[in-house]
Amino acid sequence: MSKTLVHLFTDGACSGNPGPGGWAFILRHPATGKERECSGGEPETTNNRMELIAVIEGLKALTRESEVDLYSDSQYVLKGLKEWIHGWKRNGWRTSSKAPVKNQDLWMELDALATKHTVRFHWIRGHNEHPENERCDQLAVAAAKAASGR
Repeated sequence: MSKTLVHLFTDGACSGNPGPGGWAFILRHPATGKERECSGGEPETTNNRMELIAVIEGLKALTRESEVDLYSDSQYVLKGLKEWIHGWKRNGWRTSSKAPVKNQDLWMELDALATKHTVRFHWIRGHNEHPENERCDQLAVAAAKAASGR
């Protein structure tokens, strides 16, 4: 059975680092034209955590094994998934300098979710008029504001 192709656009935002943060994703099924937007926030977090949670929540929204084209402006997320995670796992979740991997809880969850799918990685320049990235940024910023109580 062939896998369903989906496009996953993600972004995270933080007001201060740490500070109130938000995440957002757009999940698009090109074959059907169906699209879903989702966002959320936390009162005290970091930008990197929000970037990771955006991808985690997007992958959690998938109901079956899929081919996922992941679009993100976060080199941290993309390089982490594509390159760094293999060494981290091999080294017991330690970096090459033997320090514990930051955000290990989220990386472990993301790794478990990503291995259920075929994921292709696409870096997009943030704040560069990419329509889905701009929309995710708007949703994430709004979620961060809501999380801050402002």
